[in-house]
Amino acid sequence: MRIVVTGGAGFIGSNLARTLVAAGDQVVVVDDLSAGSKANLEGVAVALLEGSILDRDLLDDAFAGADAVVHLAARGSVPRSLDDPLGSHHANATGTLEVLEAVRRAGKPHLVVASSASVYGPNAVLPNTEGATTDPASPYAVTKVATEQYTLVHADRFDLDALVFRFFNVFGPRQPANHAYAAVVPRFVDAALAGRPLVIEGDGTQAKDFTYVETVTTVIADAVHRRVTSPTPVNLAFGGHVSVRELVETLGRILGRQLETMPAPPRPGDVRLSQADPSRLRALFPGIEPVDLETGLRATVDWFRSQS
Repeated sequence: MRIVVTGGAGFIGSNLARTLVAAGDQVVVVDDLSAGSKANLEGVAVALLEGSILDRDLLDDAFAGADAVVHLAARGSVPRSLDDPLGSHHANATGTLEVLEAVRRAGKPHLVVASSASVYGPNAVLPNTEGATTDPASPYAVTKVATEQYTLVHADRFDLDALVFRFFNVFGPRQPANHAYAAVVPRFVDAALAGRPLVIEGDGTQAKDFTYVETVTTVIADAVHRRVTSPTPVNLAFGGHVSVRELVETLGRILGRQLETMPAPPRPGDVRLSQADPSRLRALFPGIEPVDLETGLRATVDWFRSQS
């Protein structure tokens, strides 16, 4: 298959590119390298088209002859969206609309789109079920609601084969740690390996549904190859509920030592508790089992060590 991955030089995208190439697919990556990097794709047989998803001509070139499009390109991070709401809107909401229109012009290849568990908001009842009312608490979360709604309306009104996944806390190799908006797992792994204290924002009881990136890319690849669709979003997580302090303990066990921590104020807009109801995911992908947290963390630690 010829598969286009927007944001394919980023963390999840570059891991997905590896999964797809290993399966024998022809992969085209569209990425402006604002968050991703060419280094993430070293040794991977992909065609890289450097540029923005807001560039219609670039999208038309990339999507020509595509069997499927996986739309991962986005400006991530809740705090970043609070610093620059308009930038997040342009990249995420308008960018998704440009992708959807380009898919229509390209003859309607199968489409997989990334959303986020942030759409559930801070007051959601756990576990998070896809039928729950969304309650976005940040500009980033609002853009992901828009991403979902634009995709589902296009699928319904313009007869697109589409599938929207809600990502939870994805972690693994190639996730950047060296910027102000870095996610908790790469920040902790990077600090632990460097002998620095792990900065815990808030009281550490906030709990997340951590999902190893290989699990995510395996599900996406299966969705593309089987052309899976859904009229509603689908959680892409398996119901884990691990606190930040438990994450520190697991990482310390992997490294064989107790890790020093340092308190810090909570991140603005952070959703304290998230946990997926995986029922819909398991119904669509009954043969896939997730990589467990400790196995995924060990692989992540090994990758970080290989980069030093």
